[in-house]
Formats: sequence, C-alpha cells, structure tokens
Amino acid sequence: MRAIQVTQFGGPEVLVPTELDAPVAGPDQLLVRVSAAGVNFADTHRTDGSYRGGVQLPFVPGVEIVGRTDTGRRILSPSFETGGGYAEYAVAPADRVVDVPDAVTDGQALALLIQGLTAWHVLRNSARLGAGESVLVNAAAGGVGSLAVQLAKHFGAGEVVATASTATKRELALELGADVAIDNNPDGYADRVLEATDGRGVDVVLDSAGGPTMLAGLECLKGFGRLVNYGNAGRQGRPSVDPSALAQRNLSVAGFWLVPAMDLPGGYVEPLTELLALTAAKKLRPLVGAGYPLEEARRSHEDLLARRSTGKLVLKP
Repeated sequence: MRAIQVTQFGGPEVLVPTELDAPVAGPDQLLVRVSAAGVNFADTHRTDGSYRGGVQLPFVPGVEIVGRTDTGRRILSPSFETGGGYAEYAVAPADRVVDVPDAVTDGQALALLIQGLTAWHVLRNSARLGAGESVLVNAAAGGVGSLAVQLAKHFGAGEVVATASTATKRELALELGADVAIDNNPDGYADRVLEATDGRGVDVVLDSAGGPTMLAGLECLKGFGRLVNYGNAGRQGRPSVDPSALAQRNLSVAGFWLVPAMDLPGGYVEPLTELLALTAAKKLRPLVGAGYPLEEARRSHEDLLARRSTGKLVLKP
C-alpha cells in the first residue's frame, strides 16, 4: 500500500512516500480503508521528536482517520497508539469507532475528532464554563479555536472575544459568532482585550500558544478567572506560573491533553456523537481547509507550520 513513513526525526522533509505492507488488524481492532486522514499540529511534534510520551522510529504518522471497514461501515476513529493514518489502510481500535452521519463530510468529521473534542473538553471540563460567562479564544480561526468560538456560544457564553493574526482570520471569527475579534500579537495584547471588554476582562482564556501569549492571557482574567492551556503552537514553551501571583486575583491555570481525557467515562463517544449531530443539523460549522494527495504530506506540514492554513487539513489517500 502507499504510505508516508518517517525513519528519522526532523521537519516536514522527513515525510517520505513509500510502499509498505498493509497492516493486519489484531484483537479488538478493525482494518479500515482510509478515505481521508487528518493533519494536526501534534503530527508535526511527532515527526520532529518533541511529542509528549515519545514516538519510536520508524513510523507512519496520522492519528485520525475516516474510512470504511470491510463490512461497509463509514467510521471515524483515532489511532493514538498505532498511528498509521497517512496510508491507504490503517487499523482502528474497535471500541473507539464512531459511525459518521451521511450529512457530515470526511473533512468535517476529521475536524471534530481531535480539534472538536478538545474544544468541547476545555470548555466543559477544564474551564467549566458557566452560562453568561465571557471567553477569550486564542487562535480563533484555527481548528480548535474556530470550534471553541461556536461551542462557547452554544454552551451559553455571554461574550466571546476572539484573537487571530490577520484581518481575514479575525473576520472569519466574527462570522462564526465571536462578539469581537482582535490582533493576537503578544505586544499590547492585554490592553487590547481590556479595551474590547470595556475594562472588564474575561472569565475564561483558552490558549494553545504558550509562551508570552499565555502570560498575557493571565492579565486579562477577572477575579476567579480560569486559563486553560492545551498546546504549545508558538514553540516557546509553557512558562512557569507563581501560585502566589495567581492568588492575588484568585486565578486558576489548567493544562489539557486529549489522550487521557478520552479514557475517562463520557470522554469520547458521548461528546463526539454530540458534535457529529450538531454538525449534521448545521448547528456547528467545522472549518475544512485544504486537501492534499497523500504524496504531498510534506507540503501539508509546511503549510501548517507556516500558518498558511485555515481549517482542517486533510490527506486523501
């Protein structure tokens, strides 16, 4: 079968097309003919060797797939343990397979698997968003951010402030339901948020950048506000936070990683089924970006890292 294999850690250049034997499904696994595989920032960390938990060489990247089983089921599944999504065939854990409604496209389904579940969990379980509370969503035109803007409104947020790097991306965030959209440059960030909220600040900050942006987000919180960090897209590290400084305004900082959350009761099938149903009913709009032939996996990572993309990037074997 055609596949992308990584034999050494590095940048997008290590994504090499090759021919491999098709995988064999083991106990409690299903063999899936892949119709589309999702491309994520986490994939870039796996290929450069910086992924939490580590990855053993050689490997086939890709941890989210849509495809059909040998019985004809159209399914959506993660494959965090086995990977292998950047290929014509992959194996999926049988207990993590969810059927995809006909009204949901491959790209939309892939946008919901990791990015949608992340947005759902950081709002529901990490931030514990309350009705009428205000939310600041960083990278609001990105995969998680664009869904978080919409879900925050669906969950009853009183005000959603979006940040993005360009005027076009900020306009998109407004179209998705944000009340106001501002530049995400760390310089002057807190001042812009406070100005946009008439000096009130926000109850919740959702941050995937880390570094200076994360620290600036803390300055924007109201008393008893919560900041949830769920990534390091800025690749500048997650700065240390002094608990005594947080105590000055009774602030909380939480970290989120989807992998362990999916093993908790109600952490996977129920929220994903809800997200798929909202999408099928056109109450949620997952953003689907560019589609690439499998052999152009390298270009998909280059575009993702250069911030040239909007919406879910998809490889099509």
